[in-house]
Amino acid sequence: MFSKNIFSRYFTSVRQIAVFSILAGVLAGLLIGGITSLTLHSKREAGYDTLTQDIREYLDSFFQDLQSTITSIQSLTLSDCHQVSGELTSRAAFNANVRAFILVRNGQAYCSSATGSMLMDMHQFVPDININENIDVAIMEGTTMMPGKPTIAAWFKNPVIEGRGVFATLNVNLTPYLLFTTNQNDVVSMAIIASDKALTTISSNVMNVSELPAHPTRVIAIQDYPIKIALYGETWPLEDIQISVLTGLVFGILSGALCAYLLTMRLRSGKEILTGIKRGQFYVVYQPVVDATQLKMTGVEVLMRWNHPIAGSIPPDAFIAFAEAQQLIVPLTRHLFELIARDAKKLQHVLPPGARLGVNLAPSHLHSPTFKEDIQAFAASMPPHHFQLIFEITERDMVKENEASCLFTWMHEQGFEIAVDDFGTGHSALIYLERFNLDYLKIDRGFVNSIGLETVTSPVLDAVLTLARKLSMTTVAEGVETPEQAKWLIEKGVNYLQGFYFARPLTIEQLQEWEGQQKEYDALPGARRITQ
Repeated sequence: MFSKNIFSRYFTSVRQIAVFSILAGVLAGLLIGGITSLTLHSKREAGYDTLTQDIREYLDSFFQDLQSTITSIQSLTLSDCHQVSGELTSRAAFNANVRAFILVRNGQAYCSSATGSMLMDMHQFVPDININENIDVAIMEGTTMMPGKPTIAAWFKNPVIEGRGVFATLNVNLTPYLLFTTNQNDVVSMAIIASDKALTTISSNVMNVSELPAHPTRVIAIQDYPIKIALYGETWPLEDIQISVLTGLVFGILSGALCAYLLTMRLRSGKEILTGIKRGQFYVVYQPVVDATQLKMTGVEVLMRWNHPIAGSIPPDAFIAFAEAQQLIVPLTRHLFELIARDAKKLQHVLPPGARLGVNLAPSHLHSPTFKEDIQAFAASMPPHHFQLIFEITERDMVKENEASCLFTWMHEQGFEIAVDDFGTGHSALIYLERFNLDYLKIDRGFVNSIGLETVTSPVLDAVLTLARKLSMTTVAEGVETPEQAKWLIEKGVNYLQGFYFARPLTIEQLQEWEGQQKEYDALPGARRITQ
């Protein structure tokens, strides 16, 4: 059975999606084009079948009428020409398809509706006619009265009196009728064939059968008459091929585009995060946390970044919220742990022993079945006894009270510390402080930005700092961007500062350089501003 995730398993990059979509478009184009071509071909074949049936019915009717007329004048062969020539001429005059009726007796043509009395041996007159047959048909290049005008000659033996019969020359007016039927567009040419001669629409002269095209589309035989109608047409005309190619091209493009869209949507519906992890698109940066009294870096907060090959740099708020919605925050956090462990040796040289390493945790990970194993594995991957791990829980998202309380106790027993991040921005600020034993309170940048401004937020910040002191919680101010903010916070007793005023989030290499530069500055608020 195919896995329901087959697309996300095998199509995890833009190049793979593009290749597959192109192949799907080509296959769809070939399929639809082929079906269109076969449909048009089948339609033309059905048209030829209809045309064939119409022609057969017409010819059957024509020869039945002719034979009926011939039967009615067979009795004239019993009389001499001067006795019946008038009636014979009258019969021919009132039959539009007949050029002349000729009476035959003992192999001699002796009376013609066109010329009256005559005497000519039939073998000389029409060498291709076999008067021993009951019915025979031949094609003549012309007659005495109309030389150079091809005609169809038909012989009807008298069924009662031996050696007598009627010979008729027919006007070749079948072709115009046949060509101007409703299906005539399908026919390129046609031929009326008798023995080894043929009358065709491609030449005004009689042709040998060997000169005709080799493969007629249809051949219509007339029962009891040695004559055939050959139809020549294209069953795969250029027009149908063009329509088929165009249809296949349109459907191929649409199918490829639809395939690419669906695969992209499939990939983006959370699977792209797993692809980003697999292809190393995520990386970590470190934002220094500065001691407020010494203005020296005593720790860092680890932040994750995503450099997407198409979308470029994706904001953390966007992909973290998306990972939580798609229930992929656990594998994403595990990957964060792996990236931090990868930099651990370099961090060990940048940060002193006991330095605080702040790592963000989502409440959904906190309550996952593998949470404890994930935390222990992460701690085991770090240099022993060098970093103080601080796990920051975002206050915007409520945790499950009873379960969280037990987990927080367990984390403290393991030697980890807990911080409430972005404090004051969610619905549970005081609940966190009241119900849980937390170590750090990280003041959201929204409060810090209000410093020096006459806003409602400023008094709230004072109250938050007072509450933190009463609860013996260490305070960290985020988003410090100006020396005035840094000075105000230091004067209010905030323990640690973090923000662009000191440093932007830095890669491990940039952090090493920053750490070397900061020793060159005085430990005074506003004395320096180091940026990336």
